[in-house]
Amino acid sequence: MLKAAGQYGEVYDSFQWQIPEYYNIGVDICDRQNPAAKAIIFRDQDGQVRDYSFGDLKALSNRFANLLSAHGAMREDRLAILLPQAPETAIAHIAAYKSGMIAVPLFVLFGEEALEYRLSASGARFLVTDKSGVEKIATIRDRLPALEAVFCIDGSMEDAQDFHALLERSSDRFEPVPTKADDPALIIFTSGTTGNPKGALHAHRVLLGHLPGVEFPHNFFPQDQDLFWTPADWAWIGGLIDVLLPSLHHGKPVLAYRAAKFDPEEAFRLMADFKVRNVFMPPTALKLMRQVEKPRERFSHDLRSIGSGGESLGAGLLDWGRETFGININEFYGQTECNLVVGCCEQAMDIRPGSMGKPIPGHQVEVIDADGNVLPAGEQGLIAVRRPDPVMFLRYWQNEQATAEKFIGDWLLTGDTGKKDEDGYLWYIGRDDDVITTAGYRVGPGEIEDCLINHPAVQLAAVIGVPDPIRTQSVKAYIVLRDGFSEDETLTREIQTYVKTKLAAHEYPRAIAYVRELPMTTTGKVMRRKLRDLPENS
Repeated sequence: MLKAAGQYGEVYDSFQWQIPEYYNIGVDICDRQNPAAKAIIFRDQDGQVRDYSFGDLKALSNRFANLLSAHGAMREDRLAILLPQAPETAIAHIAAYKSGMIAVPLFVLFGEEALEYRLSASGARFLVTDKSGVEKIATIRDRLPALEAVFCIDGSMEDAQDFHALLERSSDRFEPVPTKADDPALIIFTSGTTGNPKGALHAHRVLLGHLPGVEFPHNFFPQDQDLFWTPADWAWIGGLIDVLLPSLHHGKPVLAYRAAKFDPEEAFRLMADFKVRNVFMPPTALKLMRQVEKPRERFSHDLRSIGSGGESLGAGLLDWGRETFGININEFYGQTECNLVVGCCEQAMDIRPGSMGKPIPGHQVEVIDADGNVLPAGEQGLIAVRRPDPVMFLRYWQNEQATAEKFIGDWLLTGDTGKKDEDGYLWYIGRDDDVITTAGYRVGPGEIEDCLINHPAVQLAAVIGVPDPIRTQSVKAYIVLRDGFSEDETLTREIQTYVKTKLAAHEYPRAIAYVRELPMTTTGKVMRRKLRDLPENS
């Protein structure tokens, strides 16, 4: 844990990593905890609430680990987890880690095409999901030869076994596999600028590496009565290792609830009803909550800390946060490959609107040039993190070239440009690639373009992000139609629905422009920057 101090320099200088040789996330967040303590407060879609203790999680995860073992699961086999915020999600993660397996979280809004790629690329042997997940998988099951067993938390279905019934018949005693801190534990897929998403492979130590980045922006979490919640899905690194796993590591409960669609009034009500003390709220959610009238008068607030990341909030939103909650919103920064490495803490530093903050204790973050030289204050360059660092990924799954391209010497490139001021604050300037930040998600255009050109009407497609007052950016597609097709509203809606179904709701193009040709390089690559520079996209 970080030592609470009055000044940033004291906190940063007094911190030292303590990474043991052997470490297992599942044992840490479950087996070593007080079995009687509350771990998860689950509110379902019908409003029913059920509490799960650490003892419950231990027994259930042991049962699932034994069930996997009975199906032939071996060390470093991949277990895909296609579930929303739910107790079974945590149980599956814990069982995977204690079994020495590799967890592969998948977003419940992914369509069949997105799921097929990730399941195939990871070589997942096992999948735990719900009824809707089973229905999606049914359409692609014959194209997933590695997938041997599917467990459904809603009961047995065709080609899917009853998760809970099988758990009841399994032993609640299990001896965890001894794993080293550097052994692989988790693959989280992250979108790139071109081609298919890449799987960031993380070691067990990734949780320990995240702890300072959670404790610092949440005003030295944990404190008495702390209770964490986020509307972010646990399939993303922000929901999983910024909230769920570190809370359980510290023996603090997590509220599990994710609505099908974010409702800002419901978010206020939920936090008031459950006396939530700590929340990770993506910027888009905050912008939507800002539209709620008189929230301070209508909803009680017990919040002790609010963290947000993904984009700069700006002075107006920070002022609204102080007025509404009586505390500062502490921004933080990171990415799937190397998360929570920069942040703010109102108890240890001044908050400068527009700045991401300073390097989190334990991490060395600088602005460098293309040769890996650290640039002086004020100069624009590449935001980079120095290795070794326990929060840093091991490598991209089965992609050595992409892994090598991620580094300049010992510097991991975040893909963002920025600058550092004289006082050590980091300021984000922009991406050095084409990744789109929309509603808190980072979306690579390549996967959307690949999906679009599979539509029978689309010959060529290019995808960019355009300014959006709520989402930061929204997805816009430029499309060259095949002969025999004409642009109209019906075709536009059909193409949008196609992407929603095949990929995910947050990836579909909210705007489509039909063009005769796309700007190309001499080697045939789409010049997305020229599209972004068009007057209508400014």
